[in-house]
Amino acid sequence: MSQIILVTGGEGRFCKKLKEFKTNLNFYFATKKECNILNPNSLEKIIKKIKPKIIMHCAGLSRPMHVHQKNITKSIDLNIIGTCNIVKICKKYKIKLIYFSTGYVYEGTKGNYKEIDPVKPFNNYGLSKLGGECAVQMYKNSLILRITMTEKPFVHKKAFKELRTNFMFHEDLVNILPKILNLKGIINVGGKSQSVFDFAKKFNNKIKIAKVSKNLKLPLNQTMNLNILKTILKKNN
Repeated sequence: MSQIILVTGGEGRFCKKLKEFKTNLNFYFATKKECNILNPNSLEKIIKKIKPKIIMHCAGLSRPMHVHQKNITKSIDLNIIGTCNIVKICKKYKIKLIYFSTGYVYEGTKGNYKEIDPVKPFNNYGLSKLGGECAVQMYKNSLILRITMTEKPFVHKKAFKELRTNFMFHEDLVNILPKILNLKGIINVGGKSQSVFDFAKKFNNKIKIAKVSKNLKLPLNQTMNLNILKTILKKNN
């Protein structure tokens, strides 16, 4: 049997798609109950039970975004402290760590951000994920994926024409994942650089244009440079 990959957040949106994927990879999708990232004893117990060689850390708090503003304690606990606990358990048992981060760690103003560019999150969600990244980067047997993805079909009835990003669907990441699991460092992961509206319109002709209001304070060019990812995928084809 192939090495076991423990997946935290095993009941989340992305993991539901990953479970449908036919692969020879041996994923173990952990529930919140059996793998509480805020409880070191819970982590110890599941590590001893299944003896994973890799932990793919998908658990955390993402949407709705306003929660990260209104409840910073929850954001800090789940995205920073929980990730720190994961890093420590990986260090203790010499387990490879793959951390699901976000393109929101970049400032989002000039676009085409490379992995080596300075990071400056524009909202609390990005800050919370960067906090997790800081711990992960201290552990060299790790891979950080700065991902920009969403559900299919596109969940909103309107989309921003002014805002450029690298949206990809969960299914797209599922197909890429086996080709990058053995790497280390930081990799930007996403789709074609385009407006959110153009991305959504390909799959929904009825999508309408949404205006970015001044109150939202969203930076308008959140695109990432995907050259490293493209090179990796080209070699694996």
